Parts: sequence; C-alpha cells; structure tokens
Amino acid sequence: MITARDVSFGYGDSLVLSGAGLIAETGSTLGLIGPNGSGKSTLLRIIYRALRPRTGTVLIDDGPVSDLRGRQLAARLAVVTQENPAQTPLTVTDMVMLGRAPWAGPVRGYSHADHVVVAAALHRVGARDLAERAFATLSGGERQRVLVARALAQQADHLLLDEPTNHLDIHYQHELLGLLGELAVTTVIVLHDLNLAARYCDRIVLLERGRVAAAGSVDDVLIPEILEPVYGVRVRRSSAFGAPQLLFGARTDAERAFPR
Repeated sequence: MITARDVSFGYGDSLVLSGAGLIAETGSTLGLIGPNGSGKSTLLRIIYRALRPRTGTVLIDDGPVSDLRGRQLAARLAVVTQENPAQTPLTVTDMVMLGRAPWAGPVRGYSHADHVVVAAALHRVGARDLAERAFATLSGGERQRVLVARALAQQADHLLLDEPTNHLDIHYQHELLGLLGELAVTTVIVLHDLNLAARYCDRIVLLERGRVAAAGSVDDVLIPEILEPVYGVRVRRSSAFGAPQLLFGARTDAERAFPR
C-alpha cells in the first residue's frame, strides 16, 4: 500500500501541491490524472523521495518512506520517470541490469540469476531482441520499454511510473498497461490518456491546480460532471471492449460564457 497524506510543496511563494494525497491499495493500480501543471509528477517525485514536501507524510505500507535506506528502499519501490538517459553508452542489457544493482554489492557482482531476471524482464516488455543494442540508438518507444524492464528487474513490490506510455504506439500502450495489471505489485501511474486510465486502473485520483479534485473508482471519477469543469472540454461517456470509453469535444460559445 502507498499512502500520501496532506502533501504540500512549492517553490518560493508558489504552491504546486496543497493538501494533496492518495491511497493505492495493495496489489492495485492507481491512476494519477489531471491537466498539465496540476502537480501529478510532483506528487510522484515526493512519493519516491526525489522531492521533500513542505507538509504531509508518505507511507509504504505502514512505515514512512523516509525511513527506508539503500536496499530497503530498492526492495520496496521501483520508479520509471520521464527522464530519458539517451546519451548513455550502455547496452540495453547493461541498462536493465542497473535494476539489479542494489542486490549485487561491491564484491559479488552480477550472478547468473541476475542475468536470468534481466532476460525475463526484457522478454516481458517485448524487448528481448534489443538486448545487445546500444541504448542511445533506440527509438523513444523502445527506450521506454527498456526503462520499464529495468524497473521490473528490480523486483520491488511497489511501482511508480510517470507517463510510461509516452512515445509508445497503440499496440505497446495496451500491452504495457496490461502487463502492469498482471504484476503482483502496488502501482501508481501518471497518465494523460483518460481512456487508458479507464481501462487499466482500479482507482483514480484527479488533481487540479495542486489539489485533489476527485478520487475513487473509474465509475466515480471519469464522468462528464467531474471531468468537464477540470479539463474545460465537453465529455461524453460510453463503453467499448468491456471498459468505459470517453469522447471529447470543444465547448460551445454558450458553454464557455456560462461554465458549470
């Protein structure tokens, strides 16, 4: 379980988050959504300790994430960020092997078991054929899959992902999110595509200007009454292939003049 309570963060006098929070139940997938600048990535960075909040607490299960050190943190939390180390000289296998680094130690090095884990992680994201390629030569979508493989190789029981479907075509978007749903881990994932969130997330937290505008199930949050005032577009909801399907359109002149 991942719990963030009453989290606030800002730069100078400008608040990015104000009293935000979330609860990702054990083994579930929580989607973190909201317009650009709503604080999604900032909240994720606070959860994995890249940023220190002004107020609030973050717990992994029942313990503060701030108490975890070294291998303890690596065993509990794996992260896929938007940062893309495109200029690294590493091969794909070496990049994914970094996920095993917390377990290797300064003397033992990587074992046969580590190589098996790395090969399995590459296979799971459909990138086994890229193993010997230089990471810097990959396309954006290929790099994204390799970075997810690195997180899988870490074998942590909590997983954070910041827009992991960026640069992926439709096939790999659905394949990757379907894979994440099969993992026995607690997952928090930042998504811009609301239809992907509707299909693959168990619960949703919607941020608006640094605050939680809504939180709950897909059926509770991904509805026109909640989404339209936050995103400033018209929303129609139907269903397709066993999941909610959202359609979007520009507001009319009357709707812009008299918002809800």
